[in-house]
Amino acid sequence: MSRGRYFVGLDIGSAEIRAVIVQEISSDEPLRVLGVGETYSFGMRRGVVADTESVAKACNVALEQAERMAGHSAENLVVSVGGTEILCQDVSGVIAVGRPDGEVTDDDIARVLDEAQSRATLSLNREIIDIIPKDYRLDDQKNIKNPLGMRGVRLEMNALLVSGSSAHLKNITRSLNQIDVQAESFVVEPLAASEAVLTPKQKELGTVLINIGGNTTSLAVFEDGDLLHLAVLPMGSSHITNDIAIGLRTSIEVAEAVKIKFGSASSLGISKKDDIDLNIFDSQETESVSRHHVSEIIEARLEEIFSFVNTELKKIEREGLLPGGAVLCGGGVLIPGTVDLAKDILRLPVQIGYPKALGGILDQVDTPQFATVIGLVLLAQSNQVTRKNGAYLSKGKIGNFVPEDVYAILKKVYEWLKRFLP
Repeated sequence: MSRGRYFVGLDIGSAEIRAVIVQEISSDEPLRVLGVGETYSFGMRRGVVADTESVAKACNVALEQAERMAGHSAENLVVSVGGTEILCQDVSGVIAVGRPDGEVTDDDIARVLDEAQSRATLSLNREIIDIIPKDYRLDDQKNIKNPLGMRGVRLEMNALLVSGSSAHLKNITRSLNQIDVQAESFVVEPLAASEAVLTPKQKELGTVLINIGGNTTSLAVFEDGDLLHLAVLPMGSSHITNDIAIGLRTSIEVAEAVKIKFGSASSLGISKKDDIDLNIFDSQETESVSRHHVSEIIEARLEEIFSFVNTELKKIEREGLLPGGAVLCGGGVLIPGTVDLAKDILRLPVQIGYPKALGGILDQVDTPQFATVIGLVLLAQSNQVTRKNGAYLSKGKIGNFVPEDVYAILKKVYEWLKRFLP
């Protein structure tokens, strides 16, 4: 195998855990997908860790699958963070430009970022995951995207700060430590997914990414190339399965199989006489159910999910006002009719988002379910400590502002010293 840098993404979802190992041959070639792992998620509830040991075992299964396929170990993971406890808030910072000639340097940008971060009002049980610059102001000049090299006296920055539960982040770290791996960085799940499926033009026009996962639905709104809003809703595709199980009085396993094989997000055009024999999924089942009724159940829940998305858009005054429309990803969007239903409720153009084309075993990851994990490795490649299309990878305060090679050395020293600490 030719030499090159390797990146590992680990998407810890509520329903499934996915791992991908990719190789960078050169900056001019797309990443090569070498290994893929996928398993059911255990120990997660609504996007947060409920049982560290179960999460550790599931992560280990996914990582081992990817390692065997790639022939390379999974090290320095980039890990997704989700859950309804993810919050975002607007912050700002202002500093005096350091150089006597007034030229803005990387150090000035780092200082104003740190100043904005220090102004954030967070409770003791929350931790900063990302701080994402929106725009800068240099003296009287507003709406600057990148002030580096410009001249002025006073530098201001408006940013979006994303925070999560400290306990959740510690529990993820604890689960990974149990299998002797560690998170190089954490990325909020909808930001990772948007990196994989949205184009710069879509972000510039104004687009909402909607990721329908197992127990949660996350959304990220972009406009003028910047992240405008982010939210995580406490419902996903597993709620559809639960509704079917209750409506049909059958098991979760049968309900999931019915949803996948016969599900539809629209009951229109489906005859009420069209029945589904449950015996084909479970020999103990003797009844037949109406496919029209199943579609009504799915339609009702998806209507609720998209209505909640619309409510979030209304909060930021973008309801029906995003020219780039909505892009859907996640396993929940594969139900036939979902796109048309989303169009009706959101009153926007809607399409299903697929990850950007990579090399290697592309057929293993070319589905909406892999959007988040592919976004993780793309972010890891593009920039591990600095801004890339409006997103940062979080390494902690030191890791954010030191060069990559210095950070790597400090990290190795820390790991060596840690062996001697009690």
